[in-house]
Amino acid sequence: MAEAPTSPAGGSHESGGEQSPQAGGVREQDRYLPIANISRIMKKALPANGKIAKDAKDTVQECVSEFISFITSEASDKCQKEKRKTINGDDLLWAMATLGFEDYIDPLKIYLARYREGDTKGSARGEGSAKREAGGAGPAQNSQV
Repeated sequence: MAEAPTSPAGGSHESGGEQSPQAGGVREQDRYLPIANISRIMKKALPANGKIAKDAKDTVQECVSEFISFITSEASDKCQKEKRKTINGDDLLWAMATLGFEDYIDPLKIYLARYREGDTKGSARGEGSAKREAGGAGPAQNSQV
């Protein structure tokens, strides 16, 4: 019997990507962001009566998780070369620039600066905060994603 193609996580695409822990692979639920979170983020970009097909949610879930792994891997390589164990926000911005995502750097620098200033209540979740309300649109409201 022919084997189904495998994903980078080691699971079969046809079986939903899950693999038993004994086989040494990473389980899908350990590799991907929760589908409920993906769905909630996607729905924010739609009109109130908009709907999203399951396969669209699944595709975005896999793409977003792969994107995070891609950027993190590049940042990790940089940290290893510099003999550091901790990846920070600047490392991720460097990795994004290195990998060709320059258009996202400026909004993320603003977000990172606000985060470091202590504007963590709300801005990380896209909720209102006193600083952002006083200062206009925050990074979480940027529709270029």
